Amino acid sequence: MVSMVPVTVIGLGPMGRATTATLIRAGHPVTVWNRTAGRANSLAATVAPTPGAAVKAADLVLLSLTDYRAMYDILGPVADELSGKTLVNLSSDTPDESRTAAAWAADLGAGFLTGGIMVPAPAVGQPGAYAFYSGPQDLFRAHEPVLRLIGETRYLGADPGLAQLFYQAHLDVFLTALASLLHATALVTAAGVPAAEFLPDAMRTLTEIPDVVGSGQELAAALVAGEHPGDLSTARMMGATADHIVRTSAASGVDVELPNAVRSHYDRAIAAGLGSRNWTALYEVIKLKR
Repeated sequence: MVSMVPVTVIGLGPMGRATTATLIRAGHPVTVWNRTAGRANSLAATVAPTPGAAVKAADLVLLSLTDYRAMYDILGPVADELSGKTLVNLSSDTPDESRTAAAWAADLGAGFLTGGIMVPAPAVGQPGAYAFYSGPQDLFRAHEPVLRLIGETRYLGADPGLAQLFYQAHLDVFLTALASLLHATALVTAAGVPAAEFLPDAMRTLTEIPDVVGSGQELAAALVAGEHPGDLSTARMMGATADHIVRTSAASGVDVELPNAVRSHYDRAIAAGLGSRNWTALYEVIKLKR
């Protein structure tokens, strides 16, 4: 049984509103603060008049903001109210910013957890929702019953930057896929073909990627071992296709920056003598050389 402890949510964008609604449905008394107070109109939450009042209302404070700079702007002026509070920052930024924020909170006597919700706002609190967290394990365990309401919790360790790293890495995959989907659609529509004739099969291509690359465990094992045997699509063959996409884009008058970036990976892999290896050999030129 989850104790219905008070929770404060600061930031009422789509994700903040979804989180607030989820906590209220579970029975938690929720206090909210947002620069535009009207965003709370549809929520059965207590609207705090100031950030200081919002912080005073609960020991657990969830932040759902544009970035970490917004946290400092909002909470900096009321820093003397943060001692004894636990801040869970669900905002997007960099791993280093998360580590800096954790140190800032500690200096003020506050606990700090980094969080990253890995579903869109409508899916918060629904089956299949999950979120990454990192920071002090005892702090995470103390608040996990509440955090679990948002989605399945995946604790990554004490380093405050880890949850942010995983969040950004997942969005790396997501944003690149979205950009490629739009680029491909522009390529087709430049030839006068309606988007509706292209996108259904293009969406199928996205969902079939796991069938091509295998399971995550299999791919991870191959990358860690540096095994790229050349029995699948080779870097040279895929590189030729990448070049064809660049040339087709240029001839169609479509932006070439995305396909140029992809082609550059293949060009560098081939230049490194990896042309006859599997396309996964790109990992060797992409990863940081230590």
